[in-house]
Amino acid sequence: MAIQEGLTNEENAKLRLQDLEALDEKRLEAQQRLECYQARLSNAFNKKVRTRIFQVGDLVLALRRPIITTHKTGSKFTSKWVGPNVVQEVYTSGAYKIVAEDGLRIGPINGKFLKRYYA
Repeated sequence: MAIQEGLTNEENAKLRLQDLEALDEKRLEAQQRLECYQARLSNAFNKKVRTRIFQVGDLVLALRRPIITTHKTGSKFTSKWVGPNVVQEVYTSGAYKIVAEDGLRIGPINGKFLKRYYA
């Protein structure tokens, strides 16, 4: 390739080193653009997300979740929510232990599967 362009081996080596140095700069620019994009994406997502905070004793509805997600529970018009349930314990990770009206304890459930019940 050096012979075709009329370059000596030394000139060709210098050009390759310059290309390698420019490559590091391009990688740095690409990394900065990626970080800016991820920050914008995170901000856009966080605008839509609402944190749901419940206290012990609050009445909540729990989302009816089948064990096998491909099987539907009930017909088209059955309610997706079960309850009202009472929050018994609050965990630090956003999970809640709830108790049904009949005293049946429902294990830890994520707060995104709960919504407030207004009585």
